Amino acid sequence: MIGKLIVVLGGGESGIGSAILAAKQGFDVFLSDSGPLQDKHRETLQAYGIEFEENGHTEERILRASEIIKSPGIPDTTPLIQKIRNAGIHMISEIEFAGRYTSAKMICITGSNGKTTTTSLIYHILKSAGLNVGLAGNIGKSFARQVAEAHYDYYVLELSSFQLEGVYDFRADISVLLNITPDHLDRYDHDLQHYVDAKMRIIRNQRMQDAFIYWIDDPIVTREIEKLQPGATMYPFGEQKKENSIAYTENGKLIIQAKEREFTMELELLALEGLHNVYNSLASGIVAKLMDISDEQLRTSLSDFKGVPHRLEKVATVRGVQYINDSKATNVNSCWYALQSMRAKTVLILGGTDKGNDYSEIEDLVRSKARALIFLGKDNSKLHAFFDGKIPLIREAGSMKEAVDIAYKLAEKGDIVLLSPCCASFDLFKNYEDRGDQFREYVRRL
Repeated sequence: MIGKLIVVLGGGESGIGSAILAAKQGFDVFLSDSGPLQDKHRETLQAYGIEFEENGHTEERILRASEIIKSPGIPDTTPLIQKIRNAGIHMISEIEFAGRYTSAKMICITGSNGKTTTTSLIYHILKSAGLNVGLAGNIGKSFARQVAEAHYDYYVLELSSFQLEGVYDFRADISVLLNITPDHLDRYDHDLQHYVDAKMRIIRNQRMQDAFIYWIDDPIVTREIEKLQPGATMYPFGEQKKENSIAYTENGKLIIQAKEREFTMELELLALEGLHNVYNSLASGIVAKLMDISDEQLRTSLSDFKGVPHRLEKVATVRGVQYINDSKATNVNSCWYALQSMRAKTVLILGGTDKGNDYSEIEDLVRSKARALIFLGKDNSKLHAFFDGKIPLIREAGSMKEAVDIAYKLAEKGDIVLLSPCCASFDLFKNYEDRGDQFREYVRRL
């Protein structure tokens, strides 16, 4: 193994963890990032004695790699990635690499919307039940770093389409596919099927003894299942009971039928509100029952879960107006679920980096629920082209402070101000967390 060069492309959380694990496994390791590293990441690499470069790639050295671990944020279209492919060098994701060095049971969650909430809820259920469980993937600390530095019997992994692109031999013991709606189409040549293909890699390598949990009412998911014929045992869920669904709602109750037993719980006792969170709770409940979590423990965990930051997070009520931070809504379908759960007239803050969005999906809800729209982005032309003339009150904001100040003036007592942008955050903010944090800060200053 000594002398085999592993190159890690990208020096974020994922890349640093991969480099640490590779070094611990005895590989020669070189990390390369096209931009500057964070101070903490630079210090970590130095502490582990790992060679690295920043602010540019030394292609000659990278192309000598035996294997390359690519950050999920680097698209395949970049010239360097094309050169790596032409050189025939195997390129994988952090998930693929870390999976080689742990025997822990893998519970993996993906979907266009709801995956962070569902991942966090499953983790909460298992940890509350006393299991030795780690939380990783697209959330929390790097999976690879946890494999290198900790020991868990189970991992709950949130997996994005970007992470799944680089999965080959990795196998999920339990996979959860919540939904597939258009997202990141700018990454996938504006071809939905390419995005779908990446998502469906979550069931790659699954066997009959593994579990595949999916939303039975999603037409894209059900079409792909028919086409791919998964090898895992399937556990479908949906809002209404269907012939083969094992989890559904009925008479105001959540019902899960798994392992020849039935679990029921009143919907009004769930900690999370909204129809989308009923789906998230159903999927999480199936995982819990497959892992023999007691009914009492599951009921407690579903009722005391605190939710995740930036996802329908109630920030404050100011002069009778409620402010809700849904900054994690980076696609149209996510915004649809947020609007669908609003119970009052809403001032909606939209905008950011458009990912090939089709706003027709939210048009009816916007028409019926929105008192006003505030466009927050560097280029709002696509939003104007779609919404102008459909909503009487539309304003523009060049900063979060300005957006919150405008919302404060437009909202009436009893209204809701909802930040649910439909778009990525990178035009005005570092990331969606920064966008949500700024929203919180300026609301609390009102």
